[in-house]
Amino acid sequence: MSTYTDDIGDVDIIFAGGGTAACVAAGRLAKADPDLKILLVEGGSTNYQLPTVVNPAVYLSHLAPDSKTAIFYKAQKSEQLAGREAIVPAGGLLGGGSSINFMMYTRAQGIDFDSWGTEGWAAKDLLPLAKKLETYHPTGDAINQDLHGHDGPIHISDGGYRGKSETQFMETINDMGYNKIVDLQDLEANNGFSKWHRYVSPDGKRQDAAHTYIHPLLHDGQHPNLHVLVESKVVKVLFDESSPPKAVGIEYQTNPEHQPEIGLSKHVNKNVKAKKLVVVSAGALGTPQILERSGVGNPELLKKLDIPVVADVPGVGENYQDHHLLLYPYKSNLGEAETLDGFLSGRKDFVKALETKDPMLGWNGIDIAAKLRPTAAEVKSMGPAFEADYNRDFAQHPAKPLILCGIVQAFLADPALVAPGQYFTMGAYTAYPYSRGRIHITSPTDVIGGYAFDTGFLSHAADLAKQVWAYKMSREIARRLPYNKGELELGHPVFAAGSAAALTSGEDAGRGREVQDLVYSVEDDRAIEEWIRGNLNTTWHSLGTCAMRAREEGGVVDKELNVYGTQGLKIADMSMVPKNVGANTNNTALIVGEKAAVIIGRELGIEV
Repeated sequence: MSTYTDDIGDVDIIFAGGGTAACVAAGRLAKADPDLKILLVEGGSTNYQLPTVVNPAVYLSHLAPDSKTAIFYKAQKSEQLAGREAIVPAGGLLGGGSSINFMMYTRAQGIDFDSWGTEGWAAKDLLPLAKKLETYHPTGDAINQDLHGHDGPIHISDGGYRGKSETQFMETINDMGYNKIVDLQDLEANNGFSKWHRYVSPDGKRQDAAHTYIHPLLHDGQHPNLHVLVESKVVKVLFDESSPPKAVGIEYQTNPEHQPEIGLSKHVNKNVKAKKLVVVSAGALGTPQILERSGVGNPELLKKLDIPVVADVPGVGENYQDHHLLLYPYKSNLGEAETLDGFLSGRKDFVKALETKDPMLGWNGIDIAAKLRPTAAEVKSMGPAFEADYNRDFAQHPAKPLILCGIVQAFLADPALVAPGQYFTMGAYTAYPYSRGRIHITSPTDVIGGYAFDTGFLSHAADLAKQVWAYKMSREIARRLPYNKGELELGHPVFAAGSAAALTSGEDAGRGREVQDLVYSVEDDRAIEEWIRGNLNTTWHSLGTCAMRAREEGGVVDKELNVYGTQGLKIADMSMVPKNVGANTNNTALIVGEKAAVIIGRELGIEV
C-alpha cells in the first residue's frame, strides 16, 4: 500500500476526502494514466479487510454510539422534531458511506437525472456510467440485461443468502393488490415491490468503493502513482494569487481522534501541493465546511469569522436534503436463520461465524424493495394543500415514488431494549422531501465540531403528511404477514385507550385476508404525527449543499464540477446533486465518481 509521506512531495491531483465518489474517480484516473500522481486524503482509517466492513451481516455496528468508522453530525434543536437534536451519521473511513451503508442496490429514476437540467447529466448520459461500474449477477427472462453492466468493478448479487420469508411477503402484497416488479432499478419502474439485490459479491463480501476501485491498485505493485493518506483531516484548500484564484494544494492535520497528542507534542498542520487539480470530496456535510474554511462561500459569513474571501459563492452549505426515515418494528415467529437478530444481540457468535464461513454473513437482512405512490383517493384524503403539491410534482410523473420502503429482518435499535427474539422492521423514507436545511462553519480552524447544522427535517407540512400515509400503508402490510406477531410497542405511536387503531397482540396479527383495514380518527392521526416528530431521522442520504446549478440560482459548481469563482478546484461527492433522487443514494454517488473521472480525464487528455 502506498501511504503518502512528506518525501513524496507534490502530486498532480489531490482528492480532499476519501469517500465513495472520490475512490471511484481516483481509482479510474490512477489506472488510466500511471504517470498521473494522485493523493487521496481521508480523515478516518483505512477500511482494508476490516471484518465489520467486508462482512455485510454486521453493518449496524458502524452506527453504534462509540463507532470510529462513522462521523456523527449533531444538528441544532428543532421544534419540528419535538425539540430533538437530530444526529446524522456519515462515512468516517476510506470508502465513505459505501463502507458502512446497508448495501441496498438502488438506482435513481431516469426522471431524477433529467430534472437536474444540466448538459451531460441527463439519464441518457449517465446510464452508460451506471452500467460501467457494475457486474450484475441477477438473471431471469424478464430482466432487461441491456440496462445493466456485466464487467464493472462492483458486483451486484444476493450475496449467497436470502431469507425464506420473502416468498410469504410477496404473496401477501400480491393478495393486497400491489404490483410485483421484476427489476425496480431499471430507471423507470415504480409503484410496486421487488426483490432487493445488494452491493455484495456472490461469495458474500461487501462491494465498497475502496475495495473495488482503490485497494486493488494499492496492492498490485503496478500503480505507485496512487497514494493514500488516512487519519488526516483536510483543513482547507490553498490558493495562489491569480485571478480567479487557483487551487494549488491543501492544508491538513492528523486526525486527533485517531492520533491523540502525546505529552507536550502538538498537531502541526501540514501542506501538500497539487500541480493540476484539487477535488473536494468530503461529503455533503464535510465539503461545504472545507470550502468555507478556504474562503469560498457567503462573504457575510466568512467576514464574521475573519476568513479572507477567495470566492463569493453564497450557495455553499445551503440546500441540504435527506430522505426522512421512520422505522417500525414488529414481533415475529421467524426462525433464527430468518433474521439478523442473532448477530445483533450477540446470541450468534460473529467470530465463530467467520471461522465456519457462515453464509448468513453475506446477508444484509433486506430482501424486499419498494417504490410507492398513494391512490387518488388517498391523495385527496391528505388535504387540499398536499393534493396541490402532489398534482404539481407527482401526478404527471408516474416514475416518481412518494415513499421508498424497505423490509429489514431485524430489530434495528439496541437489542437490550427488547426481549430476545426474532423481529422485522418496516422502514419508510420520503423520496423527494420539500424540506431544506443548511450547514455552515462556526470556526475557521475547528475541523471536528466547528459547525452549525440545521437538518430542516419536516420544515414543510407535506413531508409530515407523507409519513403519516407511509405509517398506515406499511402497517396494513405488516398486519397481514403470516409471520407477524404484533407491533413492538416501543416503536409505534401511542394511541388513546379504546382507539380502533390500537396495537395488536400476537393472536390478532398475521391473519392475511381476514384482516380489515384500520380506521384512524383525527385523534389517532395526531398521535401518529406526534410519534413521527419524536422519532423521524436521517436515512444517511445527505446531499445538495454544493449544488450543480447556475450561481445566481444558489449553485456552487458548473456542469464540469468546477467551483464558481476559482480555478483548479472541483467537487465530486453528493454535495453537488441539486435535486433529490428516488433511491438510496450510494448508486448516485458511484455515478458521480465515474462522471468526475470522465470529466477530469477529458480535461487532461486521458481516456478513462
